[in-house]
Amino acid sequence: MLRITKQTDYGIMLLARMAALPAGRLLSTAEAARWSGLSRAMVSKILKSLARGRLIESHRGVAGGYSLTRRPEETTVAGVIRALEGPIGMVQCAVHEGQCQQEPICPARINWTRINREIERTLERIPISEMVGPAPAALLPIGPRPEGSAGGACGGPGSPLTERA
Repeated sequence: MLRITKQTDYGIMLLARMAALPAGRLLSTAEAARWSGLSRAMVSKILKSLARGRLIESHRGVAGGYSLTRRPEETTVAGVIRALEGPIGMVQCAVHEGQCQQEPICPARINWTRINREIERTLERIPISEMVGPAPAALLPIGPRPEGSAGGACGGPGSPLTERA
């Protein structure tokens, strides 16, 4: 099974949340941690990586936080994966030539390279704006969690993705 890391999954979730915020609204690390149910350390690590990848920018100060560097329609899932995981690759030789001893005689390499290219193209066509989901209003408002809300990050019972404000 092919998988992206939890860090990238959470990064996409955080960016989708940022995309659903009103224009000009910043997302602080503390708010993102409260909303998502993730640790503040994990949220901070992800947001810093996304900032290094120039998908978001940091705003310092008392009312600081993070904002998207471009419109959600212009930030792709492929860009998020690259920012958090590096080059997109199904197999090593599709990303970096010369990494495998079998490369010169491998009959499958050309097809893996082709498959890799198609997956990357597909991920390039999916903007973060499409990862927001059908009903952004179903998201909990950013701020303290309602009393009694345990909430997980990804849509299960008690999750901020399934509760109504």
